[in-house]
Amino acid sequence: MKAAILDKVRAARAAKRAVAVVTDIADGSQALVDREDTEGDLSLSDETLAEVRDALRHDRSMTIERDGRRLFIHAFTPPLRLVIVGAVHIAQPLARIALYSGYEVVLVDPRGAFATAERFPGLTLMEDWPDEALEKLNIDSRTAVVTLTHDPKLDDPALLVALRSEAFYIGSLGSRRTHAKRVDRLKEEGLTDEQIARIHAPVGLDLGGRAQAEIAIATMAQIVQALHAAPATPERKAEKAA
Repeated sequence: MKAAILDKVRAARAAKRAVAVVTDIADGSQALVDREDTEGDLSLSDETLAEVRDALRHDRSMTIERDGRRLFIHAFTPPLRLVIVGAVHIAQPLARIALYSGYEVVLVDPRGAFATAERFPGLTLMEDWPDEALEKLNIDSRTAVVTLTHDPKLDDPALLVALRSEAFYIGSLGSRRTHAKRVDRLKEEGLTDEQIARIHAPVGLDLGGRAQAEIAIATMAQIVQALHAAPATPERKAEKAA
């Protein structure tokens, strides 16, 4: 890898930013690609760039052939992370499923009696107030945030930070009526409709189950779906709004 590219990869990893290095196997020219920009001495077509970013989104390193060239895509992605706000019963199966799925799991709950190592083994536990915890965690584009407390005093501060971050998924437990009230409160805090629309609520895919473990499975399934979904384009946003 060229020294200049290597320095930028190191900087991206330190900042927990996903990047891909694309190398022309024939002549060694390289391009550094992230979600928005590209640089280097290797020129890539829009179609190839889209394929590189798709590989990056799916954590895949691979060799492709485009325009008569063999290109090696090396994806460098930060670890996946799930931040759960609320040490409630649903958090237990959700945390276990996330750990099995390869996520680092952080549990945030200022109520120390709930967030104990005995109830949540193997997790990073934080007793900070949710907004302070999320600020410390520096929520990035490889992080999912789920609020589960049903308590606006705990969920809303976390959402205010998450909705201003690059989190790839934000979910919040509660009925449609609960979410409608949540939307009103978040608007009073100055968030826009577009920002609030990032919340998945009621949380989880509609799998039909209502048991705690089933809700946890539905939530994790929706997180996986969001991780691998193509980024929203203006056209897709318009279709969704129609």
